[in-house]
Amino acid sequence: MDIRVLRYFLAIAREENITAAAKSLHVSQPALSKQMKDLETELDSQLLIRGNRQIQLTEAGKLLKKRAQDIIALVDRIDSDIHGDHEEIVGELHIGGGESDAMRLVTAAIKHLNSEHPNIRYHLYSGIAEDVMDRLDQGLLDFGLIIGTVHKQAYDFLTLPKVDTWGLLVPADNPLAMEKSIHPKDLTNLPLIVSKQAFVNNEFSGWYGESLDKLNIVASYNLIYNASLLVETGLGYALALDKLVNTTGANSPLCFVPLSPQLTAPLQLIWKSHDHLSPAAKAFLDVLQQQLEG
Repeated sequence: MDIRVLRYFLAIAREENITAAAKSLHVSQPALSKQMKDLETELDSQLLIRGNRQIQLTEAGKLLKKRAQDIIALVDRIDSDIHGDHEEIVGELHIGGGESDAMRLVTAAIKHLNSEHPNIRYHLYSGIAEDVMDRLDQGLLDFGLIIGTVHKQAYDFLTLPKVDTWGLLVPADNPLAMEKSIHPKDLTNLPLIVSKQAFVNNEFSGWYGESLDKLNIVASYNLIYNASLLVETGLGYALALDKLVNTTGANSPLCFVPLSPQLTAPLQLIWKSHDHLSPAAKAFLDVLQQQLEG
């Protein structure tokens, strides 16, 4: 399968129109139409539903679009990494991770590296640990910032000298906002908004001391910002990590109250074991390690 044809297909999927796609690609419409028919023949599947004015994707087309995007991203990365393999480091660095205040360590390293090698481009991807590790496995990320412990042997890791602290995100005008800490008994009957990843990994089971099935869970989230909006509406209280939502200042609508006994999550930067790191990735790792040692 020709990479160029996949780029053509993605252009049609983006424009939803053969004529517009051909114009953006600087190819003729008949040539582009023939390429798509040949692709459908090669895959033995209809990919496009051709209307008078608009092109739609079949289910097979939607699947190919997702796979083609991953393939093109990987090919572009390979090209960038190889061309950047010389004294002046260029290329692209892809870093994924969950929401954590420890990301400041990563961004500080990026800033330092940028001052030495200004031609590196950076791409940040936010997601839960499972998503980040999937993208690492596919070669779409160089590094992943993981909240919690990674047990898989497929990754090398660097433990960061920070931990995230769990607490309860509550409306600032709620009586719970006056508490110094939240104890397990305080959660009884409260409508809770929980991190899907944390509950899948049973991070709260030991702290709570009872079956988590007894909690009144009204919603779950992957990333905290939208969950904080639910807290503002009064739907419930979010079990969340500290410093991810602005809770400072007299006008802040929310307040963060830490759990007691304290519950923390370790943080690790991971990358695939035995994988060849690009020059940009090696330089980033060196800078981060130097900063941590310093």
